Amino acid sequence: MSSFVPYAPLNVPKPFGEGIWIVDGPEIRMDYGPASMPFPTRMTVVRLPGGRLWVHSPIAPDDALFAAIDRLGEVGWLVAPNSIHYWYVADWQARYPAAQTLAVPGLAEKAKRDFRIDALLEGPAMPLPDDIAGVLVPGTMVSEAVFFHRPSRTVILTDLIENFEPARVRSRLFRALVRLAGVAHPGGGTPVDMRLTFWPRRRAVRAAMAQILAWDCERVVMAHGLPYESGGAAELRRAFGWAL
Repeated sequence: MSSFVPYAPLNVPKPFGEGIWIVDGPEIRMDYGPASMPFPTRMTVVRLPGGRLWVHSPIAPDDALFAAIDRLGEVGWLVAPNSIHYWYVADWQARYPAAQTLAVPGLAEKAKRDFRIDALLEGPAMPLPDDIAGVLVPGTMVSEAVFFHRPSRTVILTDLIENFEPARVRSRLFRALVRLAGVAHPGGGTPVDMRLTFWPRRRAVRAAMAQILAWDCERVVMAHGLPYESGGAAELRRAFGWAL
């Protein structure tokens, strides 16, 4: 049995706004020191003018999912948005070899699985389509690129906000850990341990957060937990208060 009640149906693109879909995938386990922790997975797909697709944090390969994605459009970009969410990019590259792969700086050296990186997500001129803005939040352990899809007014995050619904966490122990980490809905946020890793670069982090909060945001989607379908700007300001 999975550790979380999933956001069914899995491996199915679900509309989240104008030209944007979320796809909830299977649960995985990630190493956390000597142990491993379960996590649900989610990717975000944006269809750009002309019909090409921008795929953020690709989830595990699945033939039915690939078929559904192909019905939405042609995959033009694959995005490894932080130092953790990259594992399945190689599988998606095998399926879509012409897609351009974007990744955060330093990932090529840290990654435990090889994949091709075509351009880095850094600097004021990130190599992004016109409808998407981006900013890098630099950390000592995890750096994360955060994006804004202008037409749908959606901020696209990975781990900088996690928003687990306690009722969907099957284990009492994991429910307690979710609350202890500060990532329980309705007060989801940046995990406490991750916040500490940003402290040495706090000036750059504060500047990046200011750019994010300046976006005209209505929705927020993240890789783990319940997305915010409205009131996104207020949720971002609340969740990122630690960095301001």
